[in-house]
Parts: sequence; C-alpha cells; structure tokens
Amino acid sequence: MDYTSTTLFLAVLLFASAVAHDISHDSLCKSMVETKGYICEEHKVTTKDGYILGVQRIPVGRTSKTANRPPVLLQHGIFMDAATWLFNSPNKSLAFILADNGFDVWMGNNRGTISSRGHTSLSANDLAYWDWTWEQLVNDDLPAMYDYIHKQTGQKLYYVGHSLGTLLALASFSQEKLVNLTKSAALLCPIAYTGQVSSVFARAIANTHLAQHVYSLGLGEFIAGGSVAGKLLEGLCHLPPIDCSNLVSTVAGPNCCIKPSIYDVFLEHTPQSTSTKNVVHLSQMLLAGNIAKYDYGDYSENKKHYGQGTPPLYNLTRIPKDIPLFIGYGGKDLLSDVNDVKLLLDNLKDHQKDKLVLQYRDDYAHFDFVMAENAESVVYDPLLAFLRTQT
Repeated sequence: MDYTSTTLFLAVLLFASAVAHDISHDSLCKSMVETKGYICEEHKVTTKDGYILGVQRIPVGRTSKTANRPPVLLQHGIFMDAATWLFNSPNKSLAFILADNGFDVWMGNNRGTISSRGHTSLSANDLAYWDWTWEQLVNDDLPAMYDYIHKQTGQKLYYVGHSLGTLLALASFSQEKLVNLTKSAALLCPIAYTGQVSSVFARAIANTHLAQHVYSLGLGEFIAGGSVAGKLLEGLCHLPPIDCSNLVSTVAGPNCCIKPSIYDVFLEHTPQSTSTKNVVHLSQMLLAGNIAKYDYGDYSENKKHYGQGTPPLYNLTRIPKDIPLFIGYGGKDLLSDVNDVKLLLDNLKDHQKDKLVLQYRDDYAHFDFVMAENAESVVYDPLLAFLRTQT
C-alpha cells in the first residue's frame, strides 16, 4: 500500500482507536448518570430545520438539591457526544461537579450523534439528512437548545464548550447571536483558527481532500464506529511510521493525565457520526487557516449562497467585548494548537480585561481537559470560580 493510500485509510479512522466495540445505544441517563446516583432527564429539542436533538439534564446534585439553580449547557466536540462530560468518577467529571456545586446541568448532542438522529421528515439513511456543516449547528442546533433551556428555566445560560463546541460559541457570538441569553462562556481547547494544526490525522484528511472524495461518492455520514474500522486499523497499524499504541494521543496530542481504564469507556461512545460535508468544511478551514463559511468550490454557487464568489469570513473581533470568557488550552494539543489559540487571543485583545480569563496547561493535550485525572483541581476549580463570579 503506498503512502497516499495509507494516509487516506488512516484519516478515515480518525478517533477510531481499536473500535472493536460498537457505539453504545443505551441512553446516557440510564448508562452513565443514574448509575452514579444522580437524577437524569432525557429531553427532545426540535430545530427549525426539523432535526430532533437529545439533551440530557441533571437537575440537581446528589446532595445539593436547591431550587432555581442556574442552568449550564455543556457542548461536546466533533466525533463525540454528551458522554464527554461523564467519563470519570463523579468527583472528577465536569457534569457531576457542576451538579454538586449548585448548577442545573444540561448536556447537548449535535445532530447525527446517537442521541440526536431523529428528524421530523427525514431518516438518517437519507443523504439529505446529512446536508449540513457546523454552520447549521450554529444557526439551528445551538439556538434551539438555548431557547428550550431558557423556556424551561426562565434564566440565562452559562455555556461550556469543548473543541468544536467552542467554535459554535465563537461563531455565534461574533454574529451577536445568543449573547443576550449567555451569562458567560467557558471554552476548552478552542477551535477557531486551525492553520497550525499538527495532528497527522487531521492533516491527512485535509491534505488528501478525503472528505471531499467521500462526499462526491454520495456518502453523507462520516465515520460510524464498528468492527470494519477496527479490522482496517489492525492491519494499518503495522505500517511505518504510524504509531497506534495510543491512537487518541496520536490524533489529538500526548495526554498527560488520563487513566488507561478511561479509554475503554471512551471507546464505547466514540467515534460518533458527523456529516461528511462538515468534515469538508473543517478541512477547508485547516487548509486556508481562516474561519469562513462553507466553500462550494464554484464561483457561481458561492455567489448564489453568499452574494459573492468567495465564502464570507467570520470576524471574531466582533465578539462583544463585555461577554465573560474563560479560555483553557494546552501546550501538547495537536488540534487546538497554541499558535492558533494566540491568533484567537489577538482577535480578543480589546476584550475587557476583567471579562477574559485564560487557563494554560503546558502538559495538557486535547482530551486532558475533559478526561484527565487531575482536571478537577487544575481546570474545573478555576472554571467554577469563573462561573460563580458571573452572576
């Protein structure tokens, strides 16, 4: 197998480390929350374009059961779902920590994930079901969840995003969307500028235009975990110079502080599906080094959608300077590269100083922020302190 073919196959297997397990179809409430002694509710939220999203709610903690708790929405990254916030024990998982510290915890799931595959008129087997990118998550999914939670609680929301979940917030705020409903936002491993991404897998997807090739074949769903991927991976991992001893670290950076046993739980819930078109869009961003709307690859198509021949850029300097932001990033992260984060911070240089908190961990990679054994003390304690100051 030549290098290009190897790279293509490896890119397809992004986040599919040893996917001998099928993705768990059990509800997150049943499998990951109630088993820990917490009350959990399953909610359904319908977007204006017909997608039915699953949202899990932990309304109270195990001991703290006060009323009128402030709502916080947790939003996961690509190929993940709300399990992101539940992998560790209750005293080390952010969702449980927030519930035990007086918050009304809501966990969103992007369209296409196991909890959010419903639609009012389409099936996930229909190509049209997968005709979206992260922009539809910005324009449809996130506003629908915000509105639903606001109506349920009567309060503004705190927001915590990881990876792609941060891009949704940044793009929304730059268009002054959801700002009036947001008390503050904590962004872990921010994805905005991606020109410095050093992940060999992410680079492989972008440089080979893999997702575009898959999309041209009429395959709308990108990466569903299963035994086929696991068998492919088993053979490919013997090819140099690929190191599959810890594929999660190879993809997203060498995690410093994740217990090996956590990976078994992680692989029961990942990789979650996204749309091929979404991966095309993210690949465009990585190659261009900017944050732009989806490029249809044709002047006339772009003109039809945008009124101009090239996709419009998102202007992050338009993020309101008084919205409280907490930004956590790590020195070993291969997806949210430090230099890309610096570009984001350049866009925020005029942000009100008392409204911007930075949390840098030199030893942290992409998944340490949501799965590390010591995240409670080094990330979540400062994050909690930040949220509590933004009343």
